[in-house]
Amino acid sequence: MIAKISSGKDTAGLIRYLFDTKKAKDHTDPHLVASWDGFAPDPGRSNDFTATKKLLVADLDLRVKQARRLSRAPERHVWHCSIRAATADRHLSDEEWADIARRVAAATGIAPQGDPDGCRWVAVCHAPDHIHIAATKVRGDLRTARHWNDYLTADRELAAIEKEYGLHQIVRGDRTAAKRPTRAEQEKARRQGRHKTSRERLRTTVRQLVSIATSPEEFLSMLNDIESVLVDVQHFPSGEIRGYKVAVEGDTNTAGQPIWFSGSELAPDLSFPKIAQRLTNIEAPPVTESSKRRRPAPWDQATTAVERIPHYLDQGDDEASQAHLAAFGEALDAVALLAPHTLRPQLRESATAFERATRSRIRAEHHHARALRGAVRAMLREPVPRDGAVLAVFLDAAILLVVAAARWHQLRRHDQQIQAAHQTLLHLQAAYDQAAATPLAALAQRRPPQPAVNQHIRHIRQAVPDHAERIIEDPAFEALVTTLAEAEAAGHDPRRILQQTVDQRALDDARHPARVLTWRIQRISVRSAPNAWPRTPASTGQTPPTSTERPPAQQPAPGSQRHR
Repeated sequence: MIAKISSGKDTAGLIRYLFDTKKAKDHTDPHLVASWDGFAPDPGRSNDFTATKKLLVADLDLRVKQARRLSRAPERHVWHCSIRAATADRHLSDEEWADIARRVAAATGIAPQGDPDGCRWVAVCHAPDHIHIAATKVRGDLRTARHWNDYLTADRELAAIEKEYGLHQIVRGDRTAAKRPTRAEQEKARRQGRHKTSRERLRTTVRQLVSIATSPEEFLSMLNDIESVLVDVQHFPSGEIRGYKVAVEGDTNTAGQPIWFSGSELAPDLSFPKIAQRLTNIEAPPVTESSKRRRPAPWDQATTAVERIPHYLDQGDDEASQAHLAAFGEALDAVALLAPHTLRPQLRESATAFERATRSRIRAEHHHARALRGAVRAMLREPVPRDGAVLAVFLDAAILLVVAAARWHQLRRHDQQIQAAHQTLLHLQAAYDQAAATPLAALAQRRPPQPAVNQHIRHIRQAVPDHAERIIEDPAFEALVTTLAEAEAAGHDPRRILQQTVDQRALDDARHPARVLTWRIQRISVRSAPNAWPRTPASTGQTPPTSTERPPAQQPAPGSQRHR
């Protein structure tokens, strides 16, 4: 059930609308189902509709007129709450709607249970799937009703009603979602032939700029450089930046003025202070020739940072976890800009969907996510790798993270964020399947001879006996045996690297276990080679060098071990 609450000045106008059946074609059989005392006149059941309607308005406005004589009546004295059931819900009886109306009126403070001075109200039903509660806000003691946070209290009461009545339980938010486009904005976009409203287009633009900017100043500079976007930066008297507004060029109101949106109107975390807080927490080391030789490639850094986030989510530090999820949302925005054109639609959709999962009532401490933000900015300075495997490995890690994010939100009952994470998975999986196809085919073409394949099948059965058949039957199996053969040639023990990979992530929830193992083995073999001298597969019949001929084993780089 969903409640919509508003205030007004015209009691008679609201009652006229609720009982109208001429202009409002969807109104059928309007009648009262409940009232403040159970005896309110019902125009829908009277032979003299006009007289009864006037009598009902007079009864509702009685205390308002009394309070007005004492200059104590609120200017907007009408309280209106519509309550709509879900489409899949059964039709409720008048008695059930009456009970729901009384509970909502009590919960919101309009007519508290057992309070003889509660406000006057009526509940009107003119369609089988919803009711309207019309009330005047003046109590019997002529004080104004205390109904602050009435939407939240009504929503909590409706959540309890859904459970008790066995109705559809809707996904409820925590008031941290971006504001939805209004109906007028949607109709305007439709008339202009656009799929998205100005608000949505500006939100996407600002979010993408935040993902690639390295400072608040650079963010504003890039925003000013975008064609078709108007920018108005506000300053304090001291000269410091207070905030910003954006508008789509040509999108004007009836007076011909641009329709402006502040950052906070686009999304709660897009206000300038919150953007500045994020952009001052970026680990971006200077780029020198020596640092290029020492540090991993930016995509590898970003993938490593993403791989570690599920571990952080399990540590119990909610503020740090929320920061990591916000940083990952920025990474998705950046990847959607950097990826090949064929992958961008799905990646943009995944970034848009995950945006809702990056916020909750938990305040993010953004300094915890400096490494991922720094890696994302470093990616922008490097050419996009032509090898699709790099992007596929990143997306593989991203999918695992989104699964962990959904679990993290579920433990905290963040219903909308859970739904957003599940929607993100659909788009990420589609992008991943597309990105992985070419590199997997290339690996399969380098398939080793059958004796080597048989040997690796034995390794798989020994290391992962519970999933061996699924792995062997996986379409990516040939790519996996190629990866194992190349890892063995680089000095890895195939059985050990398989076991290490499985220890880092269980395969129970993997749709394609061979693909999962392929990317993880590649990551491990690139990051740490236990022996600089290549191992010679036994199937080739060659004799490996003696231990005295081999160089000393290399130690893994610090931080190279993955977390589960």
